[in-house]
Amino acid sequence: MKKLIFNRREFLSAISLGTGYMMFGNPVVAYSRSIVSADPFQLVRLGNSGIKTTLLGMGTGVNGYQRSSQLTRQDKKISLNAFRHAYDLGIRMFDCADIYGTHSLMAETLRHIPRDEVTLVTKMWVFEGSGIPEAERPGADIVVERFLRELKTDYIDLVQLHCMMDAGWTDQYRWQMDLLENLKSKGIIRAHGVSVHSMGAMKAALASPWVDVIHVRVNPYGIRMDMPDAGEVIPVIQQLHDSGKGVIGMKMIGGGDYTGDGEKINETLRYVLGLKSVDMVVVGFETGSQIDNYAQRMKNVLAGMKNEVV
Repeated sequence: MKKLIFNRREFLSAISLGTGYMMFGNPVVAYSRSIVSADPFQLVRLGNSGIKTTLLGMGTGVNGYQRSSQLTRQDKKISLNAFRHAYDLGIRMFDCADIYGTHSLMAETLRHIPRDEVTLVTKMWVFEGSGIPEAERPGADIVVERFLRELKTDYIDLVQLHCMMDAGWTDQYRWQMDLLENLKSKGIIRAHGVSVHSMGAMKAALASPWVDVIHVRVNPYGIRMDMPDAGEVIPVIQQLHDSGKGVIGMKMIGGGDYTGDGEKINETLRYVLGLKSVDMVVVGFETGSQIDNYAQRMKNVLAGMKNEVV
């Protein structure tokens, strides 16, 4: 079959037509990222944040809420084995959050691996009345101090405001942003940022120079994304990347909506990994076998994309 080559202008033009969800099997995606390695654990840069970590990261928040997730609900030994297996296989980014309840598991893992070899990410929940058990929502300085104790570390690579949905979040939580910025100036955290769950919140992040790294929901089907048409979201993600912000892709499997569909997972990986605008991806894992499965899928997809470059 004849291979098609698209330049960046043609790629963005196709995306802007709202056809992103249909073109994930098209070579247009493969040529938007320069594929130099089929290694899912190759090192990548998160924008201008100064953080360098692996293309694939371990998410720890499968069905996470109220400081509970699949990793905290299942047998502890299985969860700790998953963390260690991720590291042994090559993953160097671990994505935690206060609402997942996985800080203690991460802390136990850090007893057995070099702290300076991993990128430790966590997120703080600022909304009232949900997410975490306490009613109080103290400042980031107090929250991060607790995170450090729970994680048993003296610094955190990235702390984000979790699940921003309001387009006005940069005004509403400016005081928290200022506190995180102060912590960054002291070296207590290396970078700060946000995870977003609406187009308005994403555009607010784009306009904010404060955002070092952002989590964005991305898959070719528009499932649990900020708009139902992926083609409306990708151009904004591209702008985030072009502005120097690190971009972490999440919800690639639609929040687990098509976990059992191997073909759909492969197409999603091809689509997202082909986007030059997404620096790295995180997948929620519960077991070592799941990590092996996705690592092999990513290796196969990356190898195929590399071979298609002409």
